[in-house]
Amino acid sequence: MIDPEHGLPIQKQAEVLEISRSTVYYEPRPISDEDLWLMRRIDELHLNYPFAGSRMLRGLLWQQNLEVGRRHIKTIDPYRDCPGARRVACPRTSCRGSFDRAV
Repeated sequence: MIDPEHGLPIQKQAEVLEISRSTVYYEPRPISDEDLWLMRRIDELHLNYPFAGSRMLRGLLWQQNLEVGRRHIKTIDPYRDCPGARRVACPRTSCRGSFDRAV
């Protein structure tokens, strides 16, 4: 994709690809073993409690003497990329009738 050895400067290569220059230099940090273990534990809890959000997961983890913050759970939650995966019931607004129907 980006070739530092190419005659075209990296800035121009990034412009052509329509990506920011900081993306070119970004190197992701490895996930710690502790976070991987916590992700597996959250996955197990999701199997038993598919409706659990970050607050409930925090409470369940605290019952097992694992002091984890709600924001950290939201950060490493493996299901966060598919928002509808855990939805059990429809949201209140979609259960109501349509507003453009005749009364």
